[in-house]
Amino acid sequence: MLKGKTALVTGSTSGIGLGLAVALAKAGANVMLNGFGDVAGAKAEVARLGGRVGFHGADMSKPVEIEAMVRACEAEFGAVDILVNNAGIQHVANVEDFPVDRWDAIIAINLSSAFHSTRAALPGMKARNWGRVLNIASVHGLVASAQKSAYVAAKHGLVGFTKGAALECATSGVTHNAICPGWVLTPLVQKQVDARAAQAGVSQDEAKRQLLAEKQPSLQFTTPEQLGALAVFLCSPAADNIRGVAWNVDGGWVAQ
Repeated sequence: MLKGKTALVTGSTSGIGLGLAVALAKAGANVMLNGFGDVAGAKAEVARLGGRVGFHGADMSKPVEIEAMVRACEAEFGAVDILVNNAGIQHVANVEDFPVDRWDAIIAINLSSAFHSTRAALPGMKARNWGRVLNIASVHGLVASAQKSAYVAAKHGLVGFTKGAALECATSGVTHNAICPGWVLTPLVQKQVDARAAQAGVSQDEAKRQLLAEKQPSLQFTTPEQLGALAVFLCSPAADNIRGVAWNVDGGWVAQ
């Protein structure tokens, strides 16, 4: 379905981002990855699906590097047809204890980076009259949790940015939508499970159940594969008139 299209996915060398990149590659898209960690492994996982794969190591807190990444993708693949703003970081603390540098970094990477990449990619999408911008927000773009003020502020901002951009492009072939996952069993979440199991002296399964029970009524983790399938759908013709949506995939979290 996406053969001939190119997707740029930020924060895509592991976890949710890699799952999104794999799903888009399976659907036929060429993919440019971005991020830290096991770059070679991520490239190999995407490349085995048959499409072309590239990588750019832009620091998502630096606007100049973000624009350079978009331009590099256009130079290598000819276009950025699908932009997935997935890069994000987290820090947990009460407001009065929140380090100022952590607040600034979370706002820069979780929110401002999406503006900078979209700003750079949008003119090409408009010129071709086709594009998909997918902002990976969070259930915390819709509701809050204590000790996550910066993350909640950034993700709420990302949902608002999605809506505003969608309205600006409403009469074009370019759509903007947000995906809002609840708990996803990424390596970062697995660390929380490990810590809970060790602290409470319970099994991994029980630690997972306890973590999910606090917020996610389904008692099931959302998977990167499920998020990838939703991303592919939002790139399909069936989603041509889905614009400015914040689509939560959260096992009933927000329904409570």
